[in-house]
Amino acid sequence: MTDRELINIAAQAAAGSYVPYSRMNVGAAIECDDGTVVTGCAVENRVQRCTACAEQAAVLTAVGQGHTRFQRIAIWSAGTDYHYPCGLCRQILSEFAPSMEVLSVRGDGRYVSYRLSDLFPFSGGGR
Repeated sequence: MTDRELINIAAQAAAGSYVPYSRMNVGAAIECDDGTVVTGCAVENRVQRCTACAEQAAVLTAVGQGHTRFQRIAIWSAGTDYHYPCGLCRQILSEFAPSMEVLSVRGDGRYVSYRLSDLFPFSGGGR
């Protein structure tokens, strides 16, 4: 799968976002080791602690489907800035794939690529 295909899947996932407070649609698409792609979208709640990031939603769905080994994730945001995983999402991702590729995508489709281990050094473990 190409970067652009994975990004397009993440952008499609963003359409399902429930974001009445930030109004920032975010979608994530994780490519698993076996080629399966699992998506997630942002779901906000008036109690901010109950909000789920798109990355977190994608990981939880993937694990629920039996996938625990990830190659990369594309994170698409409708904004003008690149969207990077928050600290909590970095910790969750590092549990399963500490050196996975992270494609951070802004609304116009431009993206940058990093290794999770570069975004989150000294994560404290993982596989």
